[in-house]
Amino acid sequence: MKEPIFILKNQNKWQTIEQALNKPTVSPDLLASYYKSLSEDLSYAQTFYPESEVTFYLNGLSVKYHERIYTNKKEKTSRIRTFWTEEVPYEMARNRKQILYALVVFLVSCVIGVFSAHHDGEFVRLILGDGYVNMTLENIANGKPMDVYASGSEIEMFTYITLNNIKVSFLAFAFGIFSSFGTGVLLFRNGIMLGSFQYFFYQKGVLEESLLSIWTHGTLEITAIIFAGGAGFVLGNSLLFPKYKRRMDSVKEGTKSGLKIIIGLIPIFIIAGFLEGFVTRQVDWPLPIRLFFIITSFSFIIFYYFYHANKVFEKRQV
Repeated sequence: MKEPIFILKNQNKWQTIEQALNKPTVSPDLLASYYKSLSEDLSYAQTFYPESEVTFYLNGLSVKYHERIYTNKKEKTSRIRTFWTEEVPYEMARNRKQILYALVVFLVSCVIGVFSAHHDGEFVRLILGDGYVNMTLENIANGKPMDVYASGSEIEMFTYITLNNIKVSFLAFAFGIFSSFGTGVLLFRNGIMLGSFQYFFYQKGVLEESLLSIWTHGTLEITAIIFAGGAGFVLGNSLLFPKYKRRMDSVKEGTKSGLKIIIGLIPIFIIAGFLEGFVTRQVDWPLPIRLFFIITSFSFIIFYYFYHANKVFEKRQV
């Protein structure tokens, strides 16, 4: 980009950022957002216009922001609140492309799972194992297709499922360091399992019951796994496509951004684990109550991770 175009494109933003320094009170989140935007512009200018006046201007402005933010900085008790209300939603909205990629990989693998189970009767056994399939067939024969969720105590199932899902989410993120390939494989595997599993119940004529049971907890659980895959793609893309940043700086930023998403998913996995351990097994509950958990979970995802996240993202743009 030629320097005059770069200046013309960003000068209004820089004026807004400079004016914020003269205000007696500016929210810490807004200051941090301005400083981050300023740092990115400065990095770009230092790369392409190292001796330009605009580079010296941005450097001076960055120094002032650094002093404003970090001089006598105190930790605020509101940090925990702003982490959930501002930082996590912002990272979700900022990285929506990577989350979309994760969703596409997962959905395609689900379709492949359905297709494979349809054309190969033994495919489900290959994916889920003979023991699990035989147990499910026995439950279906006994008129209790979802009895697997009633086995064991509620506390044991809640604890195991929650810890396992959190582990899977961190693996989905960590595997992103392998150029996103590891994350893609994990998402693909989970999608294959879900698609073949649901088609198996369809073949046995109990699809409706399986949907009600699985998606009581799965609405949150499966969505969170897809988001965790998106966090892994954030990390992988930061390694593959550093743009004008140094690769190490890009990876550090991608790691920080992805970790915020993963940590933000932990309460979701806890709630999903609770639902799977205590609620999913209640197959005799009235249909409106069972639908309530699915609809409420879906509504929360739409509101927090999309509507609220977009609002936070728009507010931080300058």
